[in-house]
Amino acid sequence: MGNCCAVVLTNNRENSFTYQQKTSGIAGVSDRNMYLSALSSPKLLANFEEEVIRTPPPPRSEGDILSSPHLKAFTLNDLKNATRSFRPDNLIGEGGFGDVYKGWIDEQTLGAASSGQGMVVAVKKLKPEGFQGHQEWLSEVNYLGQLHHPNLVKLIGYCLDGENRLLVYEYMPKGGAQPLSWALRIKVAIGAARGLSFLHDSEQQVIYRDFKASNILLDSEFNAKLSDFGLAKAGPTGDRSHVSTRVLGTQGYAAPEYIATGRLTARCDVYSFGVVLLELLTGRRALDKTKVGLEQNLVDWTKPYLGDRRKLFRIMDTELEGQYPQREAFMVALLAFHCISEAKLRPPMSEVLATLEELPVITKQGTSPSRFLSQQQNPTARSPLRDNEPSPTHMNSPHLKFLSGC
Repeated sequence: MGNCCAVVLTNNRENSFTYQQKTSGIAGVSDRNMYLSALSSPKLLANFEEEVIRTPPPPRSEGDILSSPHLKAFTLNDLKNATRSFRPDNLIGEGGFGDVYKGWIDEQTLGAASSGQGMVVAVKKLKPEGFQGHQEWLSEVNYLGQLHHPNLVKLIGYCLDGENRLLVYEYMPKGGAQPLSWALRIKVAIGAARGLSFLHDSEQQVIYRDFKASNILLDSEFNAKLSDFGLAKAGPTGDRSHVSTRVLGTQGYAAPEYIATGRLTARCDVYSFGVVLLELLTGRRALDKTKVGLEQNLVDWTKPYLGDRRKLFRIMDTELEGQYPQREAFMVALLAFHCISEAKLRPPMSEVLATLEELPVITKQGTSPSRFLSQQQNPTARSPLRDNEPSPTHMNSPHLKFLSGC
């Protein structure tokens, strides 16, 4: 009898925790007993889930976002001191959002430190512009103030001072001009896939919406971390299959069905991931207007070669000089092919990640690939969005690019 009672008490504690998670921030839910009563009746529980749990939580207010206990609220003077008044020789990146400067802060107090002393940080300064710029800045603070994962860049704090909006990140040091080896390209792909899988599988799903080469940064050990959450959106809730949004993103990476309809799903991120895999294979940009005809669009150019092991070498990056396992390269090509397939046929990021993590086993032990790699489909791809980025396989860009030093 005592054991039976212990089980019931344990379950009640678990249910109470579940209630708090599922109803946190939901308007109209104030009585914990309402939830516990629902547990006693399948019909009541079904009604509760339909009317309460499936109701999306209200958007967080700006005050709530900026009061995150995980973030430091810096003053403008703090960041001027940390970056030596944003001196040009501390400029390490330029992007659509703004310029990025190298700075130094005390690791304990997070106050400004002498140049070369303390912890190195990257300070991103928003360009003075309209309301959308503020919204993207706030979105970055919102998501990175709550989400923590080894493959997401760490946001240390922010500054909101009049028209000045800044963000302070951990410093990502990898930069240079050398092309990445095959092994490092796979390591980067796995790290980025882990970051996306974490976002998609979170209790409140997050759709990244702007996954591209320039938003993948590397630390000193070449671990990939996703940055720039300005366009991220909460995923659909309840019975909803998508989120309707204004079409935003980067030309060459955005899924064709999203461009056509504005309907955003996690599968749109999968398409973008497939494009980055193609960049890793070929060493080319997603969209390159210096090329002629079909070769301008990476998806269109590579598609005929991805399912043919004998033809794949024609699109492989010549900088690799043939130093890559052919079977493994073919598996990555097939994986990319399925990521850019018709939306309903794309694998979820959890399967994409599992397949990438199997690759060393495939190479060494001949293990069979994931089930979806045997399918073949022909997607289409066109995008009228932002301009494209430099090749992700070289660390030679001064901007906030993939493999850049910020």
